[in-house]
Amino acid sequence: MIERPDWTGRRLEVEIGPVAHGGHCVARYEGRVVFVRHALPGEVVVAEVTEDAGGGFCRADAVEVLTAAAGRVSPPCPLAELALGRDRCGGCDWQHASGETQRELKAAVIAEQLQRIAGIEWPVRVRELPGGLLRWRSRARLAVDRKGRAGFRAHRSHRVIPVDDCPITVEGALDEVTNRRWRPGAELTVAIDSVREVHVTAVDHKPQRRRGRAVARQVHGSGVAHETAAGRPFEVAVQGFWQVHKAAPDTFTEVVARLAATPPGGVAWDLYGGVGLFAAVLAEQVGPAGSVVLVESSKRAVEDAVANLRDLPQVSYRAGTVEDVATDEGLPAPDVVVLDPPRKGAGRAVVDAVTARRPARIVHVACDPAALARDVGLFAERGYRMTELEAFDAFPMTHHIECIALLERAG
Repeated sequence: MIERPDWTGRRLEVEIGPVAHGGHCVARYEGRVVFVRHALPGEVVVAEVTEDAGGGFCRADAVEVLTAAAGRVSPPCPLAELALGRDRCGGCDWQHASGETQRELKAAVIAEQLQRIAGIEWPVRVRELPGGLLRWRSRARLAVDRKGRAGFRAHRSHRVIPVDDCPITVEGALDEVTNRRWRPGAELTVAIDSVREVHVTAVDHKPQRRRGRAVARQVHGSGVAHETAAGRPFEVAVQGFWQVHKAAPDTFTEVVARLAATPPGGVAWDLYGGVGLFAAVLAEQVGPAGSVVLVESSKRAVEDAVANLRDLPQVSYRAGTVEDVATDEGLPAPDVVVLDPPRKGAGRAVVDAVTARRPARIVHVACDPAALARDVGLFAERGYRMTELEAFDAFPMTHHIECIALLERAG
């Protein structure tokens, strides 16, 4: 085998090809694939190789644009400027692209994943959420550098890029973390809720302490976020899950309700149900004569859901993994199943458990198009086909996307 020299640090002039999942585009140089960040399809750029583990591909950052695409814009954040090179903040992927271009790129990624993984040709349109490209993010995680400054990590690195503000976070969200010094190595979670209370949680990592045993401490705010969605109040532990885009909960509940269309008196399962966001709208559909079963592995989230939906006696709760609970023959057979799995997707065990109960409709909420495509393929093996797909730019400036798919039993 011929040993290939390490290209790390080498600068390559390349023509940029199609977008790929993960916030980069594909180029080719001397027979190798180069995954280039901060470029757009059709451009000619100078790219500096940042990682080269050998083999057929390497990773690079655009450092100079020789021929710009029509969709290129000046980044609204100074920490995304091309001239910063490896010192760019790693939190965003598409600051250099117009909003329309970002949505076109994300649509292409979804379509490619569905075609390649699930074997489905599907025309995709990514919808913009209300509020624009900036000041949408209500939750953020930051790290602390050796000087005690809070910031975000560089891409695929542990290096911390200190920040004074972040233009995609809600105005004022970071004031309580950027105006002081922290213990070096700490990790910070920031949330600003619907009533504009800011919550800051810190995890201090000490060298002698195993990382998994570090204890979170609340340093600002009550630690309980007060949110409003679908016309209802919700209380959520700030360490728990809530959609980060401030407009997402209202939009997603509206779409889930439309796709679920659970009949009055029917039965719905809300898998990975969290604090009850989707269970609330499902309960309204089934009414007092129906039932909704919420399944969630986090005991704290279940406690929050019970409190949030205490006026809806038709909702019952099961604390446990979806893989375990969904196979319980004692659960009532569902007319509709809503599932909102973590980024890795539902997987075969959950798909098998759900389809074994033969619901008429399955609503799949997904934050990763590759995981969605894998699950759609698994559902197809069990006789369910995707009949509708809604895609949302719920994470502007980043490569992340939210999809909501309807699957129906064939025949």
